[in-house]
Amino acid sequence: MGKTLFEKVWQKHAVRELPDGSTQLFVGTHLLHEVTSPQAFGMMRTLGLKVKYPNRTFATVDHIIPTHDISEPYADPRGYEMLTELRKNCLENGITFFDVPTGKQGVIHIVHPEQGIIHPGMTVACGDSHTATHGAFGAIAFGIGTSQVRNVLATQTLAFKKLKVRRINVNGKLSRGVYPKDVALHIIRKLGVNGGLGYAYEFGGEVFDNMSMEGRMTVCNMAIEGGARVGYINPDETTFNYLKGRPYAPKAEEWDKAVEYWKTIASDADAVYDDVQNFNGEDIEPTVTWGVNPSQAIFIGENIPDPETIADETQKKDAKDALAYMKFKAGTPIAGTPINVAFIGSCTNGRLSDFEEAAAFLKGKKVAKGVRAIAVPGSQIVERIAIEKGLDKVFKDAGFEWRHAGCSMCLAMNPDKLVGDELCASTSNRNFKGRQGSPTGRTMLMSPVMAAAAAVAGKVVDCR
Repeated sequence: MGKTLFEKVWQKHAVRELPDGSTQLFVGTHLLHEVTSPQAFGMMRTLGLKVKYPNRTFATVDHIIPTHDISEPYADPRGYEMLTELRKNCLENGITFFDVPTGKQGVIHIVHPEQGIIHPGMTVACGDSHTATHGAFGAIAFGIGTSQVRNVLATQTLAFKKLKVRRINVNGKLSRGVYPKDVALHIIRKLGVNGGLGYAYEFGGEVFDNMSMEGRMTVCNMAIEGGARVGYINPDETTFNYLKGRPYAPKAEEWDKAVEYWKTIASDADAVYDDVQNFNGEDIEPTVTWGVNPSQAIFIGENIPDPETIADETQKKDAKDALAYMKFKAGTPIAGTPINVAFIGSCTNGRLSDFEEAAAFLKGKKVAKGVRAIAVPGSQIVERIAIEKGLDKVFKDAGFEWRHAGCSMCLAMNPDKLVGDELCASTSNRNFKGRQGSPTGRTMLMSPVMAAAAAVAGKVVDCR
């Protein structure tokens, strides 16, 4: 009987089985940012513990960093304190820190892949829920809490209950104007925000085989929004080509050895899955959310659903609450919904290809009057390359604000926030109530091109 990638990686990293039935796993790579690490380091000091393997730990600053003015000290004293604390902790413990002056700073789930730190067959942990992003490389990547960050710092291990594995096949081809973000939202819509509880999602099929690494990262990033603890894609030539030559990728003869090993990590052809779900790429259209969780999504040509048509009573109540919060009316077209803000960025859609695709749409167009539009590169490297390609000029000429690298309006732990009940066309990953900084602010998730189209039209439209 063949094995899945998840099974292979789990077995290779299992230290021992624990009395409660969980497994102690060795963590190959640990990623830190400024929000969940200060308390963990404080606990380490209280316990008199040292970082076990500093060479396996990497850090950056992203959540709190302002994207408009990065001169120090920051206007937000609490945010600046988090930055200075991370600097101190990394220096004291010999941890590599991609700080602003390095020119390599940015969103944690963009910085570390572009450095070539994440490899197939790894276990990865980070005190951030969207760590599943790194599964795009054929790694098993877990988002963890602050006490678990402490545990990894101290022992380089974590305890987990083993997950089931669901294979999600998307075959065929994506139509024009349909992007990885649409694929992710469609899967979550169909399987639900709790559909992945207890599962690792293995994404496969022709659509993923033909998808770029940046697109794969977008889909794996959103696996957590479907309830899965892990999302991954088997490594292939696309993976290897992306990694080759990056700073932390194997070099010379070690490269060939690594690739041969990475090939063995992929799921076997006769692997057995706990569940299999099949989708057709041609069926997917540009998708937007209408509610307050990522499963409350529809195609751009559809009408906002009527809660009374939902059989499940809990989902019916949730839909009613969502419509009341979003100030939407059941049965009306989603297309034509006026927006106040457009945001392109985040760990989901802040990569170079996201800005290239949006810029191709924006060229020669203007943001609608009254719409506040911001573009936030996911890293300083993305920012630099985008400027070299002239993408920043396209965005600025169209009326977007071009910002520095950071999480920005995805979660608004920085100055980038919605005001009042503003409605934002956002490329981020969560449309929860208050997620973008205002307790009454409203978020509609969509692809970068759809967000660009909404910015130009001043309302949600079909980017095609």
